[in-house]
Amino acid sequence: MKIQTDTDMVEIKAVSRFLPDQSDLPENRYVFAYHITITNRSEQTVKLLTRHWIITDAEDKVQEVRGEGVIGQQPELRPGESFEYTSGCSIATPVGTMKGSYFMEAADGRQFDAPIAEFTLAMPRTLH
Repeated sequence: MKIQTDTDMVEIKAVSRFLPDQSDLPENRYVFAYHITITNRSEQTVKLLTRHWIITDAEDKVQEVRGEGVIGQQPELRPGESFEYTSGCSIATPVGTMKGSYFMEAADGRQFDAPIAEFTLAMPRTLH
């Protein structure tokens, strides 16, 4: 039997996009949407309990966001199932990053952090 580490039990993919209609460039307010896909790669049901985000702008200003679930839900995923959602954030620069983790609980009671790899927030034509 393969021993599964916490980091390979859940796969998390993130895609971000700039929202010009919600941003206010003269006020240094850059708004981004991010779409997350969470896939259960384990052999048991897992439940997302809490989220932790670290959002950093180009001036190294950090916002930390912690809370229960995502978009008002604490999704349970059976083996092989995915859950997708879209949310958003704003930063004071045209480029930044997000990373974090979801605190999860497996059906056997084991709790673990599922890491969310760092991804870029960037207004179009700002990165070379």
